[in-house]
Amino acid sequence: MRLASAIAAPVALIGGWTIAAQLQPASYDPVTDTISALAGYGATDRLVMTGALVIVGVSHAVTASQIPEARTVGRCIYAVGAAATLAVAALPLPVEGTSPAHAMAATVAFGALGAWPLFAYRPDAKAWALRRRASIAAGGVLLGLVGAFAISQQVDHIVGLTERIAAGAQALWPLVVVISLRRSEREPQQGR
Repeated sequence: MRLASAIAAPVALIGGWTIAAQLQPASYDPVTDTISALAGYGATDRLVMTGALVIVGVSHAVTASQIPEARTVGRCIYAVGAAATLAVAALPLPVEGTSPAHAMAATVAFGALGAWPLFAYRPDAKAWALRRRASIAAGGVLLGLVGAFAISQQVDHIVGLTERIAAGAQALWPLVVVISLRRSEREPQQGR
């Protein structure tokens, strides 16, 4: 179950933004325009990206519930990111302007999905991705990418690109954790 949910999140996110971008008018540019614009009220076929965000949020929630090897506080922060992703889908951008509720949901989602590895590690973890160094490195990279996205909002010509890099990395890290867990589960059997 956890492997399927960990795979579903990046596939739905990247597939969703790729398909939704193809449905937009030629004026949409994935380097300069955000993922949220694809699910906003002004988007063509906005339900494609909205549906993808729902799948991502549900997938993250399932994965968070299926990795008991991670510390509970890390899993809870991950689950907050999942819930905030669902809120992003439920609070689309208006046709014109911004939405404070959408911005808050996106901020919480990006923050939680970036920070959860910092709190998920276990000193005795068999899986390398849940060891202290790997978890701290992952959290640092993920939060650094979120910071780059935040800074890029002041430089409109790359905001879509930096958002996709940050969101894509956040969607992929749980898959890395699950694969690491699977490998660590097989190691004792191979030693027999």
